[in-house]
Amino acid sequence: MSLPAADFEAALRRVGAQRYHDRHPFNLRMHEGSLSRGEIQTWVRNRYYYQTRIPLKDGLILAKSGDPGFRREWVRRIHDHDGLRPGEGGLELWLALAESVGLEREEVASLRFVLPGVRRACDAYVEFVESNDLLASVAASLTELFAGDIMRTRIAAFRRHYPWVDERGLRYFETRTVQAPRDASDGLAFVLERAKSDADQQRCVAALERKCEILWSLLDAVEAAGSAPRLVPHALLREEAGETFVVLPERAVRTNASGRRVLALCDGARSSDEIAAALASEAEGAAGADPARVVADAHVFLDELERAGAIRREPKAPRGPAAGAPTPP
Repeated sequence: MSLPAADFEAALRRVGAQRYHDRHPFNLRMHEGSLSRGEIQTWVRNRYYYQTRIPLKDGLILAKSGDPGFRREWVRRIHDHDGLRPGEGGLELWLALAESVGLEREEVASLRFVLPGVRRACDAYVEFVESNDLLASVAASLTELFAGDIMRTRIAAFRRHYPWVDERGLRYFETRTVQAPRDASDGLAFVLERAKSDADQQRCVAALERKCEILWSLLDAVEAAGSAPRLVPHALLREEAGETFVVLPERAVRTNASGRRVLALCDGARSSDEIAAALASEAEGAAGADPARVVADAHVFLDELERAGAIRREPKAPRGPAAGAPTPP
């Protein structure tokens, strides 16, 4: 039996109260002012990839609707992000934020140094919309119900805790305090009107939960990049026939030369970002070496080591307010 509209809306809002990424430890640390300059930069660089996926998923949503009225209303979201002319829109404002935190606009826009885990999370959102119907796709967008509040919190946090960020960089957050509630209102009205059966309501709640999981996974990857990996005490390194094995109680992980170098840098003092940057710097100038590929491979390997139980990631000791992430080669 389906829920009355008010109860259905309450169920959707409970998803945000329980699962929205404002509760993620990374966002909590951002808003309390404990992130380093490097962590802010890593987040800005990687979150831009998510911003570029939004117009793609909105284009897919437009293609699912045969209603001109719906399309006229929804296309505004693409205009908000892409702008009506070059130099306008949310993507442009995010690149201004990138410059304000000390990143190179061209490097961020190139997407070359986006973390593999961030790519997977953001691409999963586009794939979700592509493979689901219009109702579930619109329901997944309802994280906008909670976006206005997090943007206001973020603006206050940046002004209070990160005064080194140029005020012009906060324009993206300011525009979203207006756009997100407007879009959320439209999306919610659509879902409440169309989801009449119990099955459809459950699908909508599940879609919103999935979107929250995706946003959470994005921050998991960003937080892992800033943490300091260290071999677990029970992991043993063993050399056999020119190969290095990480020997654990129930398995062994074989590594190549690059893997051995990663292991040597897992000393609990360097962040995952710093380890990846060190490897890219060492490879610079080698024939066929692609710094972006080296960085991505290093993060993938560290993720594999963590899943295997060979390393643990710990918060990296701060180096002061001016500390920053290593600049990609």
